[in-house]
Amino acid sequence: MQITDVRVRKLFEEGPMKAIVSVTFDNELALHDVKVIHAREKYFVVMPSRKNPDGTYRDIVHPINAASRNMLERAVIDAYFEKLKEVEENPEAAVFATSYED
Repeated sequence: MQITDVRVRKLFEEGPMKAIVSVTFDNELALHDVKVIHAREKYFVVMPSRKNPDGTYRDIVHPINAASRNMLERAVIDAYFEKLKEVEENPEAAVFATSYED
């Protein structure tokens, strides 16, 4: 399965969450609400999740192995930095949000 598109939907200036991204696989399957997080001086992605009745969260989709996770994480984080560069060059391209509603 190949990643054929990554779209940064929203950017956040404040807090550890930096972006919400959609990823397309093989031009056939879309994965929405992947979050780019910056914490402990590194960037990583968080998969879409659902809140359980006990207050915990459970991923509703996730990579099965480390190689797949690394491929997805690299594509998403690269797209995030590319969007930041685009916004820097053209501020009208910004899609900043003030808050995230789950």
